Amino acid sequence: MTTEFVERVRNRLAGESRPADPVAVAEAVRAEAGGTLSHDAVLDAVRQAHHEFVGAGPLAPLLEDPTVTDVLVTAPDQTWTDGDSGLTRTDVRFADEEAVRRLAQRLALAAGRRLDDAQPYVDGWLPVPGGHVRVHAVLPPIAPNGTCLSLRVLRPATHTLDTLTSLGVVNEEGAEILRSIITRRLAFLVTGGTGAGKTTLLSALLAEVSPRERIICVEDAGELRPAHPQFVSLVARPANVEGAGAVELPELVRQALRMRPDRLVVGEVRGAEVCSLLNALNTGHDGGACTLHANSPSEVPARLEALASLGGLTGDALHSQLAAAIRVVLHLRRDPTGVRRLTEIATLHRTTATTHTTPIWRDGHWTPYRPLFEEATA
Repeated sequence: MTTEFVERVRNRLAGESRPADPVAVAEAVRAEAGGTLSHDAVLDAVRQAHHEFVGAGPLAPLLEDPTVTDVLVTAPDQTWTDGDSGLTRTDVRFADEEAVRRLAQRLALAAGRRLDDAQPYVDGWLPVPGGHVRVHAVLPPIAPNGTCLSLRVLRPATHTLDTLTSLGVVNEEGAEILRSIITRRLAFLVTGGTGAGKTTLLSALLAEVSPRERIICVEDAGELRPAHPQFVSLVARPANVEGAGAVELPELVRQALRMRPDRLVVGEVRGAEVCSLLNALNTGHDGGACTLHANSPSEVPARLEALASLGGLTGDALHSQLAAAIRVVLHLRRDPTGVRRLTEIATLHRTTATTHTTPIWRDGHWTPYRPLFEEATA
């Protein structure tokens, strides 16, 4: 179908005030074709038109694939997926640049966002069956080669620690260390890059928490689904198209403290909410946790200092609270083949001027600093 034909079908549906369901689309296609299409051609045209009007269009089958974590469109004839086997080019093609732009604008609208020449980029969440999709899009001229569309599929993290051990994410010795961290109620950070498996590991560790303890979790999207009878999830709400109605993570952390948590969890800290989290973990809520983007455990203090500055917390105040609140850092890496592994466990220590990390377990083995961990867990 040409862009002109799609627009005619779209205008007919709009003029008749009909929803873009398959029957209405089929009737509009037949009417606009003037009886010149065969039955098979009509079915094919309806399929393409439905993709243009509803959902993620031609990207929908890719998003439904359980092995896909990201769908990336860089040009009408270049659609890529990322997953267990790394970046892979697909055979999905768009008719032209305008088709990519229309899809990006429709997804932005579904996420309650605006995307046009005056607002040429967007970031938002799309609720889909079985999870969430984070949509990001950039229009020309910001993206000079054409509309760029990125969809991140966030599926519920339900793996157990035993499952992760069998998959090779962590060895048996590492799994025992992780269980001791949970049993001894040490607050911890799970760090790593995008797609390293931070949320998956955090969910597995929360499933190890005693069923007598109440876990209150704050997230941007409801990814964490541990097998735990006392798990309560609070999910942030973005602003609507008018910019109103947002409920953000710092407020949800404050609300969580009023819900009698035994453990407070933040799915991921990206900004000022780190101040609320550290305050909470210094008020008697042992065993809390969160995830954080970081290149290595040694960079965690500097990373948190930068985020805390967004909430008005000075460096000295941050390091003072950090050393008292967080005891352990768990670091994950994803290698070029897509394999995810727990590569380092480190403890946090306060010095005179700052906080630093010491690796006590690395690449499947204890380091000479093991006594520091035994001291922390005593």
